[in-house]
Amino acid sequence: MQTPHRTPLRRISQEPAMSEFIDETETLQTNVEGLKHLSDTLDTFNESFASWLYVMNMNALTVDWPQAPHDGSFILAERRAERNAITAMQALQAQLQAKSTRPSSIEGSVNDQTTIIADPEATFTMNSNNSSAPAKTKKVVKGKKLKLTAKEKKERALELERIITFLPLEFRGSDPNLRRNMEAVIEGMWDAPNQTVKLPDLIKPPDLNQARANKCLIALVNRKIIKKESSTGTVLYHWQGVA
Repeated sequence: MQTPHRTPLRRISQEPAMSEFIDETETLQTNVEGLKHLSDTLDTFNESFASWLYVMNMNALTVDWPQAPHDGSFILAERRAERNAITAMQALQAQLQAKSTRPSSIEGSVNDQTTIIADPEATFTMNSNNSSAPAKTKKVVKGKKLKLTAKEKKERALELERIITFLPLEFRGSDPNLRRNMEAVIEGMWDAPNQTVKLPDLIKPPDLNQARANKCLIALVNRKIIKKESSTGTVLYHWQGVA
């Protein structure tokens, strides 16, 4: 029997070559899509990694606190603020009482002079008696230590905290000892007559030495919280406050 003549296309159509070609094409398409997905994933990773490197670079330029505050830190801070407020209020109340006693002493001296003029013969006796009386009064005033009310303590503590916020970071808690020295300097100026002091008036060794007191005064002068004056030949510091 004679075999029928077959052209190439006719032979291909009768065999599974096209179906295999279609399968391979689908496999190739799947692999290409997988590569595209991998490329997108790598792009996302590159962006995330670049962001992480940028954050690490920025973190190197910021302040790295050695230890985060815990519950004990807040308790100690509250105790220290309360102790400082009590000390400041006691000093303020003592200053107010000292000012209130001045008019009475002036009135007493005026009465003494009137008595001396009225009785010239008793001048020597009256002077000797009156000169001893003010001395006793001054000793009694210095011996008293007044306590401030809770409201006055709170107001003074809040004012002190507000002033500290205007100062550089090292005075706001970066260095606890330096902050304590700054609080002592501010309270010393508040308690001084007319709120005017000299540098030696603020020195309280060993904690508050001359170098630390001078550093605190320089910071206050730079923030215009106090005013430095040397017109009289002596360097004086006048309290200005903050607006």
